[in-house]
Amino acid sequence: MAILQKHGKNSGPDLASLKENPADNFGAAGCQKKWAESSSHWSRPVARVWTVVLLLGTCLLYCARVAMPICAVTMAEKFKWSKRESGMVLGSFFWGYCFTQVIGGYISDRVGGEKVLLLSAAAWGAMTAFTPILAHFCSQPIVSMTLARFLMGLLQGVHYPSLASLCSQKVVESERGFLMSTVGSGSYLGTLVIGGAGSLMLDLYGWESVFYVAGLLSVLWAYCMWKYLLKGEGPIITLESLGSRGPQSKLSRRNWLRLFKQPSVCAVIVTHLCTASTFFTMLSWLPTYFKDTFPDAKGWVFNVIPWFVAIPSSLFSGCLSDHLISQGFDTASVRKLMQFFSMGVSSVFTLFLCGTTTFPTAVAFVSATMGLTTFSHSGVSVNVQDLAPSCAGALFGVMNTCGAFSGVIMVYLAGYLIEATGSWASVFMLITVVNLLGLAIFLAFAEARRVDIDVTKARYHNIHI
Repeated sequence: MAILQKHGKNSGPDLASLKENPADNFGAAGCQKKWAESSSHWSRPVARVWTVVLLLGTCLLYCARVAMPICAVTMAEKFKWSKRESGMVLGSFFWGYCFTQVIGGYISDRVGGEKVLLLSAAAWGAMTAFTPILAHFCSQPIVSMTLARFLMGLLQGVHYPSLASLCSQKVVESERGFLMSTVGSGSYLGTLVIGGAGSLMLDLYGWESVFYVAGLLSVLWAYCMWKYLLKGEGPIITLESLGSRGPQSKLSRRNWLRLFKQPSVCAVIVTHLCTASTFFTMLSWLPTYFKDTFPDAKGWVFNVIPWFVAIPSSLFSGCLSDHLISQGFDTASVRKLMQFFSMGVSSVFTLFLCGTTTFPTAVAFVSATMGLTTFSHSGVSVNVQDLAPSCAGALFGVMNTCGAFSGVIMVYLAGYLIEATGSWASVFMLITVVNLLGLAIFLAFAEARRVDIDVTKARYHNIHI
């Protein structure tokens, strides 16, 4: 495990000379301006307001995302879908989700993550609200719902890369952990809200009401963000703002190749891949595990309690990491410590599930596992912003794409192991092995110094796509 070391400044390129002799380092006024713009951070009060707004946005993101799984059984009965057809509708979301991660981060790095978040939220919110209309007025509901879910995945795929880009550009290093962990807890809050309120609306007002409410609230959130935080500025993304760099494109490709050759960059990609795949596996198979192992247990207990634990755990990890960094501890060591709790300590409780015989004990171990997993919001998820703030959105998109694909594969692999061995212990062992592999790579190679600048030359070059 990484040893925390205290020091005055974070390791990395010495920027003191940059401030004293900016002309020598950049050689052009335009570059100076870009550096000043990239260094403009939110004040603490503004950052707190944005944290709350982004928390609500992520909560609504998951409300809209989980609306279909909640209503899937009722919709399948109404439209006479088979299990295979229901699975096709639900699974189409993740295929769309994989395709816009990188492009969403790329656009966010160029024009600002807040614009991408605003436009995408308005789009997927409207799509959610129109879902019942598409289902009723299309002659083939299975086709319209599959396409709608695929489009939802495309639109929501830009959310987390945009958050990473926005955070790297606007939040100081010592406060990134709190913002990302708080915003990340919105996913658990959204799952709880739509699970409780959505189930109630489903019983009282029909499945259509779940989509209407989730969609309209999301559009309202986007409007309030545009009106009060962006002050009504037009969220227009032009081709000029994206800017093709012409002669510099070859340099860009060389810089990206150099970036991916960095061990620390490869480490965050592999570690995020392992974290995402094990989380998706737990999320997908835990309800089945409880139903198979404890058939008489109440579903709301194991579907709710772990998420109630995950929310404060995520907030605590962010506060802890930011506090340690503000006290002068090495940033890389803090990131490794958070990831040690997320993948190392959580694996201990995952292994305990192999021999669990009572329902309360199983719920306690699962809650501990899911709670500790949230520490990655202050570990690998933030580390990408330490390494490459100039292209954090695009790089996070690469990480999330890899994590989504590996998650789909590992979920299928877990199902194969259950059928082949007839034992849930094999699944929990697989999760533990993958977690420990990712943790070992992160502890060995993770750093917190910037690698998106060429420190071998007198000038600092940000990497652009």
